[in-house]
Amino acid sequence: MTNSTTDSDHFILQQYQQHVDIAVLGRLYQRYMHLVYGVALQYFKNKEEAQDAVHNIFEELVVKLPGHEVDNFKSWLYVLTRNHCLMQLRRQKTKGQSSELSEAVMESSEDLHHDDETRLEENLVKLESCIDKLKEEQQTCVRLFFLERKCYQEVELKTGFGIKKVKSYIQNGKRNLKLCMEESE
Repeated sequence: MTNSTTDSDHFILQQYQQHVDIAVLGRLYQRYMHLVYGVALQYFKNKEEAQDAVHNIFEELVVKLPGHEVDNFKSWLYVLTRNHCLMQLRRQKTKGQSSELSEAVMESSEDLHHDDETRLEENLVKLESCIDKLKEEQQTCVRLFFLERKCYQEVELKTGFGIKKVKSYIQNGKRNLKLCMEESE
């Protein structure tokens, strides 16, 4: 991408944020719609779901962009697209698991084993304890990013840390959590 494209993206983005005109945003989104579709298709492996994602992501942009400071629209849009697709896949997986579980319970006369639930509960307690042991900055960024599902930019806005610091705190926090969880096993 050339500097002039980046500059004009930034200009169009500023116009949208000043006037909140969907037509202006549509002009900017049109440039990258094929890329959004490509990323969505990689995740969903289904054309209809990918097309739905393209429309849903535009709707997300309408809501999220007015309150965000975006330096590089293309990169930000990629992260937004990836996060959207991952959230959709998680929802689908959760729905699939709950319906499979319901069928298994109805078909099975055996009691459900509580060992898995107990183990999960123990791991969650350990995880919470390990999060509490992190440095305050790491703790804040990890909670926002992983537990509240905020993107880097949202974590940056909420904490006031620069984007590089946010990424560093998240990466170091994640590594420290892994070490802590391994120690407690």
